[in-house]
Amino acid sequence: MEKIVIEHLTKKFGDTIAIDDLNLTIEPGKITGLIGADGAGKTTLLRLIIGLIRADAGHISVLGINPDQDKDKLTPLIGYMPQKFGLYEDLTVLENLTLHADLKDVPHDFGEMLKFTTLAPFQDRMAGALSGGMKQKLGLACALLGKPKFLVLDEPSVGVDPISRRDLMRMVRALINPETTIIWSTAYLDEAHSFDTAVVLDKGKVIYQGAPHSLAPTSQKFESKVIELMGGYIPHPSEVAANYQVEPFAGDYVVEADNLVKKYGNFYAIKDNTFQIKRGEIFGLLGPNGAGKSTSFKIMCGLAKPTSGTSRIMGVDILEEPERARSHLGYMAQKFSLYGALTVRQNLDFFAAIYGIDRNTRSQRVSEIIRIFELENVADQTAEELPLGFKQRLSMAAALIHNPSVLFLDEPTSGVDVLSRREFWNHIIGLAKKGVTILVTTHFMDEAEYCDRISLFYHGETIAIGTPAELKAQAGAATMEEAFINLIKASDNENSDSPH
Repeated sequence: MEKIVIEHLTKKFGDTIAIDDLNLTIEPGKITGLIGADGAGKTTLLRLIIGLIRADAGHISVLGINPDQDKDKLTPLIGYMPQKFGLYEDLTVLENLTLHADLKDVPHDFGEMLKFTTLAPFQDRMAGALSGGMKQKLGLACALLGKPKFLVLDEPSVGVDPISRRDLMRMVRALINPETTIIWSTAYLDEAHSFDTAVVLDKGKVIYQGAPHSLAPTSQKFESKVIELMGGYIPHPSEVAANYQVEPFAGDYVVEADNLVKKYGNFYAIKDNTFQIKRGEIFGLLGPNGAGKSTSFKIMCGLAKPTSGTSRIMGVDILEEPERARSHLGYMAQKFSLYGALTVRQNLDFFAAIYGIDRNTRSQRVSEIIRIFELENVADQTAEELPLGFKQRLSMAAALIHNPSVLFLDEPTSGVDVLSRREFWNHIIGLAKKGVTILVTTHFMDEAEYCDRISLFYHGETIAIGTPAELKAQAGAATMEEAFINLIKASDNENSDSPH
């Protein structure tokens, strides 16, 4: 089986060098993980390899084929799963499979694939209505049509819970044979640690290629080694938190969810959700995709109405005085929710105005937050042009621009590289120390360890609540990822044993 060989590859976008004289060999029959900071060149490299864009210089051989010269010969041999899974959300599962089969000119024989991905019961459901884990499986199914010899996965685990990530790894591992070459770009370093080979990119160059276990035996030490390779991270006081002013509040709880219920017909998206968060507390809301976390967020900040129950922000009822309640709140949505056609600077200026920052102060505040979040080099780019990690930085900057006393962060580090994640959490922890009250969801279980308390949410209900140490003890687990999986399985077992 042919290796993938890349020699002296260069790609520029204007004055920016995305890929810089890069050399790389990818072995068949293995999973090769691609790791790097935002803007390191990961997606550009993948697109060059499969012939979606042309190199400025250098040579690529993929399965013995030059993607620049013979893309038509190469395309049928490749299964490509782009970021966000490459699905058509207004088509059903079956229609997505049919469309991809027609594009690849392969038969409409989906029975085995639907069984393999456990999507058979959902084939008439719209792709947009699937949970993140199910979208992930459908994206993989579409990429696998025609039994490709080369599988390219561009951050397939972004925004997906640990159980779904393990399912994806199991399915991909089941495919591997000496004839299959797999390259998998990822932001999850625990995931990368389980691959056969790790390739670390930095500024368009390969700075490490080899077995992850050669760098470190454990995933936590592997993350530290990768950070070291990428220049290291030195903890420092958060500039965001440095001059932050939090409004005084005399009540016991800054955030309260009071018996929240959300029903769609007979389906409970949220069922009797109740919790209280104290001033300066980091409260984590964890759960699988589709558990109801984002719905809870939307209700609690007044973007959706509950079927019953209510929430209070700094003592203000969100149903009775929504605008007053929201004035205390900064909200970072799970999906990028800023204006794609506006530049970074224009987005921040717009949100500063919406939050009531006066014109004289606004310009200074926008410039300050651009500097703090290291957005200077992209300040005049439109938001839609930004890499995913920069979009997340911009979203967080917009949520913080008016110095809110309460922060709702819905998967703030989804798709963000390991260095940026450290910096995000440096700001979050610094703000909490200043008295900002924070409700956060995440699928990075190492991040859950930063929370003061965690509510584990499943099928719209809280199934466990406590500190990270308490949840690990309850689950008999050494890590938060093990605790998450054990507690979800225990809930499933309890429900399957209960009489109907």
